[in-house]
Amino acid sequence: MSLYLVRHGQTEFNLARRYQGALDSPLTALGVEQAGQMGALLATLVPAETPIVSSPLGRARHTAEIIAETGSLSLPTFDARLAEVSLGVWDGMTDEDIDFTFPGARDGTTRWDWYFAAPDGERYEAIAARLSEWLGEATASERPLVAVSHGVAGRVIRGLYAGLDRNETLKLDVPQDAVFRLAGGRIERIDCLPLETDGDEG
Repeated sequence: MSLYLVRHGQTEFNLARRYQGALDSPLTALGVEQAGQMGALLATLVPAETPIVSSPLGRARHTAEIIAETGSLSLPTFDARLAEVSLGVWDGMTDEDIDFTFPGARDGTTRWDWYFAAPDGERYEAIAARLSEWLGEATASERPLVAVSHGVAGRVIRGLYAGLDRNETLKLDVPQDAVFRLAGGRIERIDCLPLETDGDEG
């Protein structure tokens, strides 16, 4: 089994450094270009009509549709377990918004772990459980599979696959112009041609 994991292309919220979580914003022109480049790259890595599964959130859905068309993959299907972590009332906020509206709420958390400190947000154990269930099903197949997810969710998938602890998992990079191949217990990053900088989390 080879699982090819990608993050959605850059969005308007990424560009504004606004955290999306369970909310959504459209792909930017760069995000559309990134999705097309990932599709072209995947066309060299997997057979035509390879299945593609995506988070149902619009930014991932749009990315998956572009990848499917560009890479000659099957039409995407959607699985809610691949959705991004919800930050609850922090969804849609910037760092400045969070710190102004909820002063001190992120004190004592690391740069990566604070996603799970929102008063009504999803906890790490919850996202890890749903993604672990999905990953077990995905890796049981003998066919290649392309999956489109998000920043934090993609980190957790790769961390689970590699057997990393929570801290190591949340420090993994989250490019919007690369494909991660998970196969044989190893994770390989395969970059597209260089583009401009990607956005922030989500």
